[in-house]
Amino acid sequence: MKIDTAKIHVKGGKGGNGCISFRREKFVPRGGPNGGDGGHGGSVILEATEGMSTLIDLRYKAYQPAGNGQHGMGKFGHGKDGEDRIVKVPLGTIVRIAETDEVLADLKQHSQRVVAARGGMGGKGNVRFKSSIFQTPRVAEKGEPGEERIIDLEVKLIADVGLVGYPNAGKSTLLGRTSAAKPKIANYPFTTLAPSLGVVRLDAERNFVLADLPGLIEGAHEGTGLGHDFLRHTERTKMLIHLIDVAAVDGRDPIQDYEQINKELELYNPKLIRRPQLIALNKIDLPEAQAHLPKLQDYFGKRRVFPISAITGEGVNQLIRAAYNLLQRMAQRRRERAEAVDIPATIYPPKPRQRFELVKEQDRFIVHGEEPRRAVLMTDMENEQAIVLLYRKLKKMGVMNALIKAGVQEGDTVQIDEFEFTFTPNAIDTG
Repeated sequence: MKIDTAKIHVKGGKGGNGCISFRREKFVPRGGPNGGDGGHGGSVILEATEGMSTLIDLRYKAYQPAGNGQHGMGKFGHGKDGEDRIVKVPLGTIVRIAETDEVLADLKQHSQRVVAARGGMGGKGNVRFKSSIFQTPRVAEKGEPGEERIIDLEVKLIADVGLVGYPNAGKSTLLGRTSAAKPKIANYPFTTLAPSLGVVRLDAERNFVLADLPGLIEGAHEGTGLGHDFLRHTERTKMLIHLIDVAAVDGRDPIQDYEQINKELELYNPKLIRRPQLIALNKIDLPEAQAHLPKLQDYFGKRRVFPISAITGEGVNQLIRAAYNLLQRMAQRRRERAEAVDIPATIYPPKPRQRFELVKEQDRFIVHGEEPRRAVLMTDMENEQAIVLLYRKLKKMGVMNALIKAGVQEGDTVQIDEFEFTFTPNAIDTG
């Protein structure tokens, strides 16, 4: 079974910076702080979409960034949140973090989502730091960077539509015309020795996988020829296009061919004969086909019948659109049956439970963890008041006490992300 894969670079939007601003009005010479918060960055969200079958478009759009949050403004103005980036993927897409191979989600239901990269938090404006002893805070937080990672996507290409018919009915030709597949085509039995998959694209978000399956012969259900291999692949399809050689170039009767194929399907697995079928009467470009066509149309009556020429393309568009529309109706029925199943609409990958980890390497203490890293990244290191607030945050998290227990001494270097500082006991007393 073939696998459709893509590797994409997802990046959550950066949060907007908080604003440092003070009320400035006539007759109010010492107005208080009124700087607003920055907006949160948008997230990159993968959404399972019925009607898509492949990841082909993401191979050409590998970078998927979300929108940044706007900065906070004066007069308590809150920055606008960044826009989420919605990336549509086929049902059954497995989402993994490339670096660790951790599975984030297996998107099985229409509209189910997974947050692949969270947006950063917006920074707090200076109004948020006002207190009874800190009346005019000249400090605001920077926006937090969004998550950024490489994601591996994988979809198992179980064909949506299978092409069935006798050898040389024109299946490979039809596949080659309707998709980018390049099947080998020649005029002899068992031209197709293994399934060939092609992606039929109506547009960017409407596509399906079409499989040219090995030709059937009488006795296939007993394993004759390629029988069992063919029928096993047929079981993996959602519907069938039954291709019939109307011109009877091999001297066989088209109606007998149709009935024999269906007989083999039913004898192998009765469920296969109940699978939806579209009937394609192929090779109508040949003069011999015109003699057989009225008889076949009478035989099939009101069933889904499409006279086509895989060589010239006549009638092929109507057949492909009918197949896509039928797949959509089948998908709608599956969704209705699945409504009672309790599947979360949006999956949020869990954050690490441990707040931080302390590691000593030679002459420095390195602090790992999402919370201290966020605190550092959101601090304006050129602002003395902001650095005081950072020490307070680290003390509240327990980082300072952990350093003391680990044996930190005055003058030792402490590193958090790319920020380094020299430890002094007095720093602990800033909050």
